[in-house]
Amino acid sequence: MRILSKNSDGFLMLAMKTEIVSKGEYLLIKDENSGRKLVVQVFDEEYLSSQPLIDDMIRDEIAAASSIESIHDPLNISRISNLLRDARIYHTKIRASIDGGGMLTTEISGLPSRVYSKVRLLKISELHSLLGRTGKFPIPLGKAGMANENIAIYAEDLDGKLNIITGRKECGKSHLSKMLVKTLLEHGGYIIVFDLNNEYQGLAYNKDKSPSNISNRLIRLELGDVLSFSLDYCGKTGISNMLKNALEMPAASLREFMRIWDHLESKKSLNLTNIENAINTWNINEFVREALISRFHTVLTSKLFLDDKNRDSFKFEEIISGMNTGAALIVSMAEVPPIVRIMLVELILSKLVELLERTQIPPVFLFAEEAHLYVRDTYWEDIITRMRHFGIYATFITNQPDAINDGIYRQVDNIFLFNFTNDNDLDKISKVSLADRDTIRSIVKTLPQRCCLAIGKAVCDLPVVVRIDALELLALGETKKFFRT
Repeated sequence: MRILSKNSDGFLMLAMKTEIVSKGEYLLIKDENSGRKLVVQVFDEEYLSSQPLIDDMIRDEIAAASSIESIHDPLNISRISNLLRDARIYHTKIRASIDGGGMLTTEISGLPSRVYSKVRLLKISELHSLLGRTGKFPIPLGKAGMANENIAIYAEDLDGKLNIITGRKECGKSHLSKMLVKTLLEHGGYIIVFDLNNEYQGLAYNKDKSPSNISNRLIRLELGDVLSFSLDYCGKTGISNMLKNALEMPAASLREFMRIWDHLESKKSLNLTNIENAINTWNINEFVREALISRFHTVLTSKLFLDDKNRDSFKFEEIISGMNTGAALIVSMAEVPPIVRIMLVELILSKLVELLERTQIPPVFLFAEEAHLYVRDTYWEDIITRMRHFGIYATFITNQPDAINDGIYRQVDNIFLFNFTNDNDLDKISKVSLADRDTIRSIVKTLPQRCCLAIGKAVCDLPVVVRIDALELLALGETKKFFRT
């Protein structure tokens, strides 16, 4: 393999058909004269093409089509011609250089020699060695490169980070998410999953339906059953945030609701029945009353709140305190109406922030499945902005990257990008990710199922194509089909 030419931020490499590398793999360019070493990544390939070569191929095809006799070739010119026709050009991007101490650096200066430079494949294991990657809690992801090398990230790379898993439907997003949940739980993490398809409960079972090694740490929370809150537990702040952000209550109506709340709380008679009576009798404008009544009716029918003194409110701190080796709270939202889903998410976020500020629970990993269905700029962006201070480390899983606000994207630490063919979706990601537009467009469009391009701090800002391993647990959430093969 040789350097053919250089463009603004990469090289074109000339290779014969025996020198095959796949998109996403890394090459090492070593200048034997200067000792300079560059690390480049292949993002596209094409055939070597020139007009004389094309003319030669056309002539050969015409000759083969018009002659029934075999052509005598004593000098074996056809073999050389065939090698030339199979030659290919690899498009690469410069990712780093290697300094005198054998470590990667972003300082790149000067061009390597086209005559004296040697080019070879750089294995993922070598790349990680150059990066000096270390960690105590590995998360095996799958295989990388044509050599099928094992690749892993570390739980530390997700700790305190914002992550996005995105790609078109049925490409393996939830599969990767479940793998991360499983491994974080094995490492003792505390996880909350917004499960819109009731698929994460499958983590409790192996493929043979026997209990998995994490089954006793998975807790399914279903609205109206286990997951119901008292007004006291949610507090005035949590309820007001829900009314404002989820139900879009006008400011004037919200002020009157807070007055009603304070009045009933001072009399120690705060419950749903008394709030309803107060709304109907309170001395307020009728338009304000109508706004209060319509929102309160939604609250009453949501099954989110308890008005029964004999039932205990769900409390996150009590559940978590009893799970010393980690826990995954799976919030089942498959049968929850869309508006109630948004209310539930808002309540949970508000309560988690309150508990974390009081240090009543440890930091939590939050997985938002189908995030585009309930992410609201009004509260998500605020939480994402300050999440590392709160201790909420979010992972969004979505097939609609344009549904997430740019303000959230700009704070993303890691992106696991599965197959996309829509240019608008790819442009959305490339504008805010650390990988360039050419790399994302070329690699992601051709990714097969369960392969992703990992970008960000988890891979030390060097994009890597990963074939995600199979999950040895019960797979739920697959597309249901009428016709089965």
